[in-house]
Amino acid sequence: MSILEEHGIYHERSQGAIDHAYLFAKEAHKGEKRKYTEEGKDADDYITHPIAVAKLVATVTNDVNVIIAAILHDVIENTNVTDSTLNNIFDFMICSLVNGMTEFSCLADGNREFRKSLDRRYLSRTIAQVQTIKVADLIVNSKSIIKYDSDFAVTYINEMKLLLEVLTKADKLLMNQANKIIEEYYG
Repeated sequence: MSILEEHGIYHERSQGAIDHAYLFAKEAHKGEKRKYTEEGKDADDYITHPIAVAKLVATVTNDVNVIIAAILHDVIENTNVTDSTLNNIFDFMICSLVNGMTEFSCLADGNREFRKSLDRRYLSRTIAQVQTIKVADLIVNSKSIIKYDSDFAVTYINEMKLLLEVLTKADKLLMNQANKIIEEYYG
């Protein structure tokens, strides 16, 4: 199987860069499993999540930096990869976008509600590309959380609704998809 067949993201001018980011993220997330998968089934490798986010982002932009940042969006937050390591390997713009996606708050900041309010305030000030990746991330996460964890879905969808209110620079097509998920959830 080719690298392209593994991840399914085709970019006419920058395929090598996308393949490189995919291989880097796949290695960084090695051994990590996706939450919110079918009960009784082996959890998917985590790499399936950033690839799903990147594929969704690629439907609304051809900007290779944004697509690559979507592939890498969880490597600092979820793995041992540091900001410094990422900066040594990838373009400054890609690293800036990934840093914009990395959660601003930490457990020491207080309870979940307060941490999410800090994250909302931070994300409200980010550039359109970061907000677009974030909306794609919310879409991918919400679908699996609604399907596989109905208890947590109540909390997640409420947080998603509040976050979408401040992501005013995100791609409008993705915003519409995200808002539709919320509407259908509250149906």
